[in-house]
Amino acid sequence: MKYEKDAAAIIAGVGGEDNITSLYHCVTRLRFALKDSTKADRTALTAVTPVMGVNDAGSQYQVVIGNDVPDVYRAIVARLPRLASVDSVETLAAGAAGEKQKLHLRFLDFISGTFAPILPAIAGAGLLKGILALIKAFGWVDPTSQTFLIFSAIADAVFFFLPIIVAVSAARKLGANPYVAASLGGTLVYPALTALLGAGDPVGLLGIPVTTAVYSYSVIPVLLGVYLLSWVERGFTKVVPSFLKLTFVPMLSLVVVVPITLIVLGPLGTFVGKGIAGSINWALDNGGAPGGFVIGALLPLIIMTGMHYTLVPFILQNLAALGYDKFLPLTYVQTFATAGAVFGVFLRAKNTQVKALSLSTTFTALMGVTEPALYGLALPLRRPLIASMAGAGVGGAISLGFGVKAYVLAGNGGLPGLPGLVGETFGWSLVGIVVAFIVSAVVSAVLGIDESILVGSTDNAAATASVRSVVGVPAAPSAAGVSEIVSSPMTGELVSLDDVPDKTFSQRLVGEGTAIRPTDGRVTSPVDGEVVTVFPTKHAVGVRSDSGVEVLIHVGLDTVTLRGAGFTTHVVVGDRVSVGDLLVEVDLDTVGATHDTLSIVVVTNSASYAVDPGTTGPVRAGDALIRVTPVVASAVEVVV
Repeated sequence: MKYEKDAAAIIAGVGGEDNITSLYHCVTRLRFALKDSTKADRTALTAVTPVMGVNDAGSQYQVVIGNDVPDVYRAIVARLPRLASVDSVETLAAGAAGEKQKLHLRFLDFISGTFAPILPAIAGAGLLKGILALIKAFGWVDPTSQTFLIFSAIADAVFFFLPIIVAVSAARKLGANPYVAASLGGTLVYPALTALLGAGDPVGLLGIPVTTAVYSYSVIPVLLGVYLLSWVERGFTKVVPSFLKLTFVPMLSLVVVVPITLIVLGPLGTFVGKGIAGSINWALDNGGAPGGFVIGALLPLIIMTGMHYTLVPFILQNLAALGYDKFLPLTYVQTFATAGAVFGVFLRAKNTQVKALSLSTTFTALMGVTEPALYGLALPLRRPLIASMAGAGVGGAISLGFGVKAYVLAGNGGLPGLPGLVGETFGWSLVGIVVAFIVSAVVSAVLGIDESILVGSTDNAAATASVRSVVGVPAAPSAAGVSEIVSSPMTGELVSLDDVPDKTFSQRLVGEGTAIRPTDGRVTSPVDGEVVTVFPTKHAVGVRSDSGVEVLIHVGLDTVTLRGAGFTTHVVVGDRVSVGDLLVEVDLDTVGATHDTLSIVVVTNSASYAVDPGTTGPVRAGDALIRVTPVVASAVEVVV
């Protein structure tokens, strides 16, 4: 085997066989879960020939290989066959067992990974509920009509059967059988059982009292039940003979887990859920305007880190139990504050490119998509971020001060999601979001901006405008050879590799190129050529041009852990493609809910080329992005 010696050296470099908990690989690197990462020898690893670099990501120890990573992985598995059976992305993403300091990160990852895939269903149904409430409020239809009742069923079904939907998603996250988990969730909302538990009479199971509770619309009880199921199922899988596994493992798992869920976990989950939701609601009810200002001002930072995701179960519980939630209106305030902040940039900007970018991101933010505004302008320019925090704080003070409520989870905090706020406090909700927009815009305009952060100095821009495309690719070919243009595979905002929060890419270990903060989920071919790589988790595609330029498109950061959720591929290895042909479609909302969608475009065989990537600024799919020029060897090099 080609990499047999290298595999042995890598195993030794990460601390030996006994230090490896598990291993898998993505498109560029080996991802180890180590018992003790301090035993890894960075110097020894980087001395191994195929190793391009090392990145200690805390929960993972990453050894960067590049294009040959599958071959190196197979060589390691050949030496340590036990690693071939460990393919749980969740296990590796959570880190090595026993890392107690990582428990909170694992919890956040579990919650976000469970709810991200099901949010489209919840958001769609929630928006429909809001529209129906609006129609009913204006008296446009008879709420007792058959048509209205059918549409109400469409809107309510996902929430009534939420335990089943959550069970399937949680099982996928934990590696349990999703259909067995669906059976668990289905049991909790089984009509006869629901009627029995809701009748108010004592209920017993094998002589053990069962706490009466209604599990429709609930999430925490089933989360606890599926977590237990994941362990019980694995236990039975180990001891039940292979020829009996198909039927006996599911049956035994359900027979054990369902009673425990009904007797212990369900009531416990209900109690814990009500306790946490009650604490949150107490803070929202009693915080008043000062509390609203603090929460609102912090929301832009909270949302950027994804911390708000942990509140989704409690928001759903509030909507089910109370019929409203007071945290959701603050997310609307934050959305409009972000839109106002970048609109303030538009008012102050002098550079036409910045003005165009700020106006377009204002519109997308008003539509409820704030990532282009936050990551494309607010964060790089810093002052608009401060402005958005100010506007969100003032809007939040109005929202909590006047007890604004949201009545459905519409899944969109912009103009399309306004039906979710329709109710008795709708007027004050509009006041809060309008004030947030105005305050952010004014503060942003007053603070001003440093446009050179985005476009460089005006003099440089003017001097080079005539010889550069819209994204900064030199118009003239290099003297070293005939140049080739790599087109942009996505629409969005360019980001330098230096600013990518992943050392593998920022240190050019995989190759030279650029990054794109996408605003559209279509990924198209950047060159005319052949598809040479489609990673099984669909997040990365490699294309080789007809002249031999190898381009890797890596959508999002660490998105291998999503195991394909949110991605749809349209090509297979060996397909012939032209510039603009659709390669992959990405649900940016689903992926962006748990992962950074910043996408990487690099020339993986950069050693053979002079690679001149684009600068910063907006880019559209199909625009010139990277100029690649073959390196012509000198006469001295040929002789040597």
